[in-house]
Amino acid sequence: MYLVKDLYERHAKRLGLELTAGQSGMNRRIKVPEAHRPGLSLSGYLKNHVGKRILIFGKVEIEYLRDLEPEVRMERLEAILTKDTPAVILARRYRPPKEFRAIAENFAIPLFCTNLSTMDLLNKLTLLLTEDFAPTMSCHGTLVEVFGVGVLIQGDSAVGKSEAALGLIEKGHRLISDDVVKVKKKEGTYVEGSGAELTRHHMEIRGIGIINVANLYGAVCVRNQKSIDIVVRLEAWQDDHFYDRVGLDEKFTTMLDIKLPYHVLPVKPGRDVVLLLETIALNHRLKDMGYNSAQEFSLKVLALTAAKSKRKSLNSKIKN
Repeated sequence: MYLVKDLYERHAKRLGLELTAGQSGMNRRIKVPEAHRPGLSLSGYLKNHVGKRILIFGKVEIEYLRDLEPEVRMERLEAILTKDTPAVILARRYRPPKEFRAIAENFAIPLFCTNLSTMDLLNKLTLLLTEDFAPTMSCHGTLVEVFGVGVLIQGDSAVGKSEAALGLIEKGHRLISDDVVKVKKKEGTYVEGSGAELTRHHMEIRGIGIINVANLYGAVCVRNQKSIDIVVRLEAWQDDHFYDRVGLDEKFTTMLDIKLPYHVLPVKPGRDVVLLLETIALNHRLKDMGYNSAQEFSLKVLALTAAKSKRKSLNSKIKN
């Protein structure tokens, strides 16, 4: 549940918000990540008016209200300020009419002022609300940035996720989060991973304990968040299990309805997991650039097979 006080506590400084009335309504719920200017609703046309959005009043709205008779002004404000209205924000630090303050206090609707321009306020508020309302989840794994690619390393406990990540960090790659990764859907098109503030930049290595990566390897080896581009699952090598050796059949997994490339990487003594993870990341970058090594190899094999078949057929005709 997202409340008006949550918006104020998180973004008051960025938005320059100052509470001027309706303090008793700070526990009002913000149901949708939307804000709008009442505009036509102030003229009395309330068809399709959505009362559950944050209202923003700018120069046009305030001057229009001032031109109305006090009784009409009160009537219009009461019509758009409903029990579902979470809050009202006045841009450019305009002083609200006294009727505005009275309604805000009577109906416990928080009334804020800010020195931002109307459009700047609307844009920033929409972005912040969209960010706060974005779908989130937590997953077990270690998130690292390898050659600019966000790699989420997953697997059973003690399979070597943290050790593999530590090897990548030693080679100059960056840690985002170890053990628990907070995943958030961004702009509806990709997912971003981050770590909890308490464990940020820390790793747990069995036999050593908790280490601070930023202190050991420097601030250049850590990041607070990164988009998740591929998921790699480490699993113990099984001799009776078939592992893909060509890579034509690409696998995918979904996180918050976003499809991500998925790789199963078997590990056993003698396999350089760090090198393999780097190779997966580089190969992913090549695919993003439109180059697929597996497909190119397959086309070469098909072309060679077709050429041999053609020569064999030609030789057969010559003999006959």
